[in-house]
Amino acid sequence: MSKPEPKGRAPVPTTRKSRKGSAPTVRDVARVAGVAPMSVSRALNNRDSVSPDILRRVREAVDKLGYVPNLLAGGLSSKKSRLVAAVVPTISGAVFLEMIQALTDALAARGYQLMLGQSGYENSREDALLEAIIGRRPDGVLLTGIMRSEQGRRRLLASGIPVVETWDLTDQPIDMLVGFSHEKIGKAVAEYLHRRGRRRIAAISADDERAVRRNRHFAETLLALQPGLGKDPAAVPTCVVKAPTSLGSGRAGLRELLARDPDIDAIFCSSDMMAQGVLLEALAMGIKVPQQLAVIGLGDLSFSRDLYPPLTTVRIDGTAIGTTAARMLIDRAEDKQVDEPIRDVGFVIVERGST
Repeated sequence: MSKPEPKGRAPVPTTRKSRKGSAPTVRDVARVAGVAPMSVSRALNNRDSVSPDILRRVREAVDKLGYVPNLLAGGLSSKKSRLVAAVVPTISGAVFLEMIQALTDALAARGYQLMLGQSGYENSREDALLEAIIGRRPDGVLLTGIMRSEQGRRRLLASGIPVVETWDLTDQPIDMLVGFSHEKIGKAVAEYLHRRGRRRIAAISADDERAVRRNRHFAETLLALQPGLGKDPAAVPTCVVKAPTSLGSGRAGLRELLARDPDIDAIFCSSDMMAQGVLLEALAMGIKVPQQLAVIGLGDLSFSRDLYPPLTTVRIDGTAIGTTAARMLIDRAEDKQVDEPIRDVGFVIVERGST
């Protein structure tokens, strides 16, 4: 005969329950899934190392219990955070979205997560942002562009964290690099428009450092192709606008350029968004594209082929940048050799109706 519980005391539960305010543990998940705690860890951290049946049971137990791994505790024991930090100038600029999506997908497939930071185009927040990121010891850092701050460069080198610089090209990266040459883009676009018979060629350029370099080589190439322009880059009409660029800056840029030189017959825009603004303003002004004015953008954004006329643009393979960068960072985080630490993904000019 069982002893009655003393009055005033709650019965002892027959099944284990988490105390109020305490979170379920790996052992709780293992008990519900009917597997060993080690199998839970493997299923959560390296799903390819367990059978589909164990993976399914662990996932069901995690969902049932609302379990969330303690990443801090796991990171301290394994010295791995399974977190990669990416720094982009802006999250409102559609040109970086393809890279971010590919990076996110490639990391997730290997059990890593992405933390995203926004530095701005003037790099005023980049050093403070990097300090915060390094302090959290991610397994890798992706930078958009080449690190220009000496302080930031020293901190990244001293941290020992794998770094991939993207969206640019140099033979002296901090660690690894996946990108392309802005100088070559400027040269290629100038040559393309010249081959198309355009002779009064102008540009609407953002004021960030990469766009400035690209536009400088664009102008220098035009001067070489058209000796009659002289040697002063100012002979190539240019409207410089603040980054990030917008549809409105494209419309205003076209008005400004035509006020300076009504005979302009081609414009290179440093983004597809600005090029869309140029097309809209040309329509409003009764200027025929491409008969009177050729327009070329940069980025090959999803809407570019659906514009009227469809936009000629410079295609950057953001998917290749994101996927390659993720693979390089993960390999380094897992102590594997990266045979090609510098990758040039190149670019292509996608010719459509606007030229």
